[in-house]
Amino acid sequence: MDAVNDFLIFLDGYLGSAIWFPTFLLFTGFFFTLYLGFPQIRYFKHAIGVTTGKFDKEGAKGDTTHFQALSTALSGTVGTGNIGGVALALHLGGPAALFWMWMTAFFGMTSKFVEVTLSHKYRNETPDGTMAGGPMYYMEKGLNMKWLAIIFAIATVLSSFGTGNLPQINSIASGLESTFNLDPLITASILSVLLALVIIGGITRIAKVAAAIVPTMAIFYLIGAFAVIIPNIANIAPSFIAIFADAFTGSAAVGGFLGATFAYAFDRGVNRGLYSNEAGQGSAPIAHAAAKTDEPADEGMVSILEPFIDTIVICTITGLVILSSGVWMEKFENEFQRADMNFVAGQFSESEPADIEQLFAYLNGDESSVASFSGNINVVNGQAQNNNEFTLINARSLAENFVFSNEQGPLSGAIAVTDGSLDDTSIIVTGDSLLHSVPLTTQAFTRGFFGDYGQYIVSLGLMLFAFSTAIAWSYYGDRAMTYLFGPKSVLPYRIVYVLGFFYAALADTTIVWNVSLITIVLMTVPNLVGILLMRREMKQTVNDYWERTEHGKHGT
Repeated sequence: MDAVNDFLIFLDGYLGSAIWFPTFLLFTGFFFTLYLGFPQIRYFKHAIGVTTGKFDKEGAKGDTTHFQALSTALSGTVGTGNIGGVALALHLGGPAALFWMWMTAFFGMTSKFVEVTLSHKYRNETPDGTMAGGPMYYMEKGLNMKWLAIIFAIATVLSSFGTGNLPQINSIASGLESTFNLDPLITASILSVLLALVIIGGITRIAKVAAAIVPTMAIFYLIGAFAVIIPNIANIAPSFIAIFADAFTGSAAVGGFLGATFAYAFDRGVNRGLYSNEAGQGSAPIAHAAAKTDEPADEGMVSILEPFIDTIVICTITGLVILSSGVWMEKFENEFQRADMNFVAGQFSESEPADIEQLFAYLNGDESSVASFSGNINVVNGQAQNNNEFTLINARSLAENFVFSNEQGPLSGAIAVTDGSLDDTSIIVTGDSLLHSVPLTTQAFTRGFFGDYGQYIVSLGLMLFAFSTAIAWSYYGDRAMTYLFGPKSVLPYRIVYVLGFFYAALADTTIVWNVSLITIVLMTVPNLVGILLMRREMKQTVNDYWERTEHGKHGT
């Protein structure tokens, strides 16, 4: 698995983690924001009216209401990105990462408006009477680029696993195990059966489940979040200052946090922002294509609300919980994941600025005097005896009080390390270090009115968020399979989807996140290229909409 993880990281270095990708994503949203005259601001009020059914017309084709389409799309976006993804972004990039998540959301509101409008305009009615839409249809019929549509559809199928399936159940299982000590096998078994029961019903059942779950889970989660924010209200202003002050400089080392450059905060913030709201990825248009309306721009305006709700509201609240509670720079006892651990040669201290500088450069892949450790660690009753020869880094922090053990208990003897990694994959390492992803958010929620009970809000909220995401993405994948191979391919896809869901509950968290990073890029880039090529048609579609509709004449 180490080799697999290393290969994924290598690929990601040229894709999602390369500076070109977040720059391209933000540029596209920025371009359309100017080109269409800030639609995310001008049309916001109208979007609310459309969503509530104010402008509905009898007899419009489609399978779902505007609200159900919005709920389905939101259930696809409001997931682990809002709980674990924000925590991961702050862990990697510091407070500045949240600023770049906001920028991704603000410009993403326009990107989503464009991709949803165009996808709805070119949707198809399938032989079974349901609607099928998404970027692959505008690519084929609007751009006459079937080859690009095929690439996008294949990437959608891959991303349905990398984005909507594997990370979701993995986060649910790890959260329930840490909070309730529930065996991941039990979680995988029960939720896989529930997933199968929901997705067999197709978009109609999916939309109804999403419309029930999304508002409930949002209220539930927000109550828990404000139970932390209110008692830590004195830290809110300093948190906002840090977010803006560090946005263009990067975050300095503080507590156990070793710091982050501007480029790192920018990249992680934009990347996690995309993972959270999926603006520009081309996924939400597949759900919106099922909406009952004959006006593509109507549905495009509904989608403007998604990045706002998902990132500017929910992700911001999660970020403020983590920053105001201070847990992002504190060390906690935890079991170290293999992909997070790195043994480096020599002794380093957080109290030495020169050590911090070198470790910071090493972790960011820059030139550094720090080298990976190779050799034996002499252990007695789980405790390392030759600590002066190496330093253990876990989750980008200097690990403390670490113990080596296996299923039988603490180890004694020589433990081999090669190029910074343990040779024996069965060895369990526990100790104190920074946390990231879901465990970090879980700790933050214990710093409020509910105390330790706050962790249950995260676990239950995560289960609802992530499960609804997996449901929505199963629909995205089966529409892509319908496009590629016809309706008969949907059932085999759903079976594989449920099996993958079951397996991922037992897989390594870090590898799962790295898979998601790559599949997101494979899906997003063709979609961004496509909507840029259709910019003139998009502008004409919106102009026609305002000229033809009665409400358009009044701009309401």
